[in-house]
Amino acid sequence: MSFSFDLVINSLPLLLTGAAVTVEITALSITLGIIIGLFAGIARISKIRPLRYAAAVYVDFFRGTPLLVQIFIIYFALPLLTGQRIDPFIAAITACGINSGAYVAEIFRAGITSVDKGQMEAGRSLGMTWVDTMRYIIIPQAFRRVIPPLGNEFIALLKDSSLVSVIGFEELTRNGQLIIARTYGAMEIWLSVAVIYLIMTLSISRFVAYLEKRWRVSDKH
Repeated sequence: MSFSFDLVINSLPLLLTGAAVTVEITALSITLGIIIGLFAGIARISKIRPLRYAAAVYVDFFRGTPLLVQIFIIYFALPLLTGQRIDPFIAAITACGINSGAYVAEIFRAGITSVDKGQMEAGRSLGMTWVDTMRYIIIPQAFRRVIPPLGNEFIALLKDSSLVSVIGFEELTRNGQLIIARTYGAMEIWLSVAVIYLIMTLSISRFVAYLEKRWRVSDKH
């Protein structure tokens, strides 16, 4: 069985279009995840017990159940309750974003607790409120420390976003499936899809390493 480079070349436009959609889904989902995760991470260390318990339940549920099941719940089960069909794009971002938020919450929790407790005491002694101390002193320091794990979460989510193909959303993996259904070139297309994913993940890894190095250098000045 010969390997058809012509098929790879002819399929590249559709695959690259799917790759762009994959990046878009990942970027929007991780943004949602960071917003949710920041508040959930703070709630995890809150002295308010109901808030802390609610955040723990959220984190445990979405980290303890498969993303695929969560996608099914949002896209197939939720409309049965609301009576409203959910757009696949919205369902994909919502499921991936909420799932990512659970992991980001633990990343931020670890980052915040790694900051010396004296920082909070110093802020409060200067007359700053707890919220202002967190906003201007603790979170900026924690954010610099969580850049590497946030980068890893972005990469993991980029690969996991392939699961949204099961609801018919045409990202990279789904476009690969459509091409294979038409051409039967499974070897050529899946290898091409794998290479495109590899290029994207390596590029993100290099970018995260650059950010980490730049922040580390700026801390020394």
